[in-house]
Amino acid sequence: MERSARVAVIGVGNDLRRDDGVGWAVVRTLRDRSAARPLPPDTVLSLSDGEPAGLIDLWTGTALTIVVDAVRGEPGEPGTVHRIEAADADLRAPGAVTSHGLGLGEAVALARALGRLPRRLCVYAVESADLTLGTGLSPAVGAAVAPLADRIEADILRGGTGGPPPAPPPAQ
Repeated sequence: MERSARVAVIGVGNDLRRDDGVGWAVVRTLRDRSAARPLPPDTVLSLSDGEPAGLIDLWTGTALTIVVDAVRGEPGEPGTVHRIEAADADLRAPGAVTSHGLGLGEAVALARALGRLPRRLCVYAVESADLTLGTGLSPAVGAAVAPLADRIEADILRGGTGGPPPAPPPAQ
């Protein structure tokens, strides 16, 4: 990843563990759409297996990083999307368990200690239904992909605030 990127979108997961591939599916959707709806030129879309050092390398030097990952909800509602600001949460907490044994929470903690967090870090956690070996998302998680890609596009355009999109410039 270019160190000068203003925005990084990182899909975390594994396509061979069903719903764990949701992060990759969202990033692929954004890539597919970019021909018709280009993202700002300083946006980098990446896939990651969630390994902490790799994640830190992908987001170092960014103003905004958006991470998409599957989570295990107990009991959970598959397809539900949670938006978490890293500054507001300990992603290693039991309520924020990703589908990986070691990963995002540890990467955030390590990046904090090393001073390598992006200026803003937003995590979209998608509750999973099926993390067994195999390909393809469950119906509920698959249905969350396109709307989540829409939310991320809007986040990027408004600087990751999660608020309403910026007002269009006045007509002249």
